[in-house]
Amino acid sequence: MTAPVFVVDKVPGGGEFVLDGAEGRHAVSVKRLRADEEVTLTDGRGTWADAVVVAAEGKDRLVVRITGGCATEDEPAVRITVVQALPKGDRGEVAVETMTETGVDAIVPWQAARCITQWKGERGLKSLAKWRSTAREAGKQSRQVRFPEVSEAMTTKQVAALLAGADLAVVLHEDRDYASGALATAELPEHGEIVLVVGPEGGVSPDELATFTQAGAKPYRLGRSVLRTSTAGTVAAALLMGRTGRWS
Repeated sequence: MTAPVFVVDKVPGGGEFVLDGAEGRHAVSVKRLRADEEVTLTDGRGTWADAVVVAAEGKDRLVVRITGGCATEDEPAVRITVVQALPKGDRGEVAVETMTETGVDAIVPWQAARCITQWKGERGLKSLAKWRSTAREAGKQSRQVRFPEVSEAMTTKQVAALLAGADLAVVLHEDRDYASGALATAELPEHGEIVLVVGPEGGVSPDELATFTQAGAKPYRLGRSVLRTSTAGTVAAALLMGRTGRWS
């Protein structure tokens, strides 16, 4: 089994290190790690170090020894950003969790016209914090050292600007009359950024689709079945991961 991952502010380059606070409590009281077990420390931004447990102290302190110095994971040749329309209930966290496990590089919450959920005021701040916490925990669970960036919620105009700067801009659409073709056969860039838009439960509105098309995006379909907004981004990201060689 691969070593469990813990997040630190700064990855140590060598020697002994004390993991405390919430991460230390999780390591000692939940994972129940003991001497000689292996762990990985990361800042969640691509830098990491392997370590071995020296001792567990109390309920929230884990002393570890760095075994190989710190390293940095290379940036992917093709970055994948998913613009996720705000789903109902807790399905937003489901989408963030599974997209993180899949390996997307950035997640952008989108306040689409047909979204039932509204991020306003204190509720919006709490929802954003929950998405970011979900990405962090899913990154740890899936043994990653680079977690996706979760931006603040964007408007349609802001999403259009993001699409305009992408090397490939995609809007998922289930209607064959609108779609340019299947995402499985779309021509992908060898380098740069793919931005993928996932609409809400009610779908991307005609006005939004027109705005995105003017920004350079093309509508693509995934397959014959119509997926939930909370699963479509994960399925599309997995498809792109395989096609870009990131899962090879």
